[in-house]
Amino acid sequence: MSDAARDDAPEHRPTFDAPTWGERVGRAAPYLLVPVLVAVGFLLIGNPSSWLTLTVSGLAMGMMIFIMASGLTLVFGLMDVINFGHGAFISVGAFVGVSVILALGTWAGAPSLALNLAAVMLAVAAAALVTGALGWAFERVIVRPVYGAHLKQILITVGGLIVIEQVIVMLWGPDEIFFARPETLKGAVTFAGAALEKYRLLAVAVGLAVFLAMRLVLRRTKIGLIVRAGVENGPMVEAMGYRLRRVLVGVFVAGSALAGLGGVMWALYQEVLTAGMGEEMMVLVFIVVIIGGLGSVEGAFIGALLVGLLQNYVAFLEPKAALIGNIGLMTAVLMWRPQGMMPVVKAK
Repeated sequence: MSDAARDDAPEHRPTFDAPTWGERVGRAAPYLLVPVLVAVGFLLIGNPSSWLTLTVSGLAMGMMIFIMASGLTLVFGLMDVINFGHGAFISVGAFVGVSVILALGTWAGAPSLALNLAAVMLAVAAAALVTGALGWAFERVIVRPVYGAHLKQILITVGGLIVIEQVIVMLWGPDEIFFARPETLKGAVTFAGAALEKYRLLAVAVGLAVFLAMRLVLRRTKIGLIVRAGVENGPMVEAMGYRLRRVLVGVFVAGSALAGLGGVMWALYQEVLTAGMGEEMMVLVFIVVIIGGLGSVEGAFIGALLVGLLQNYVAFLEPKAALIGNIGLMTAVLMWRPQGMMPVVKAK
């Protein structure tokens, strides 16, 4: 370039604006909600041992809700499918998993942690396999004809939920099924004067493992890159030779398997099975998905912890207001951030 042309070129001085304190606090705010809620719970409850017991219980409940909600937030956020049939996968997973544990009665009843965990892992594997296969069939037969039509999705997936619940009644009967957890997962350990149930500690560990695995897959693998790129620009991803539709069907199957895993965990938590348990859980699952933001695993994780902790704190302080507290939480979050705390995709 000649000196004359360089002199005629417009002056370009890139500047980098540092985020203000308000912007930094706004970004970090969702991550601060859980510790703030824990601190407020401590002040209101007063008794440290009761607070610790309720906090662990709330975290365990939140982790189980997160496992159930994580699949739905991917399907809802990334595939734009409003799947009310997700509750059916929770119920099916619970019935299949518990049936496996009851069939392995000698393993589940033995005072051996290794045998008990082996029974639980086989139950989880069976539940995930069955619900994953069910999810694949559900997507092909029920969901695929109504892509892009939200009202039809709601109606047909609710119909699918009702049909699957009736199949459960036909196979396992209409009555509640009571059962006991594996032997070494019963009871509690004492820490700092608080009784902490062993199973709830296991649920916290499993929930954390699922969360970290999902973050790893979505952020560090090629499949995760294709999924995230497909959400931003699907036609471009397909133009590059990737079969985006097949990948998204895999997301639906994975979401269904996660619902089955969550169903087994929740059934072992409650120690009772009902055909409508998945439908009942859908209220909390949708609250978590909505306040977390569409397609956000991190948002669903934080939202589930908030729901679990708030439910336990409020149930202790004012039992009749437990569900109202979660509805109030959802309302407050949506007034603050109408698209949820950490949306990956914008609501349509």
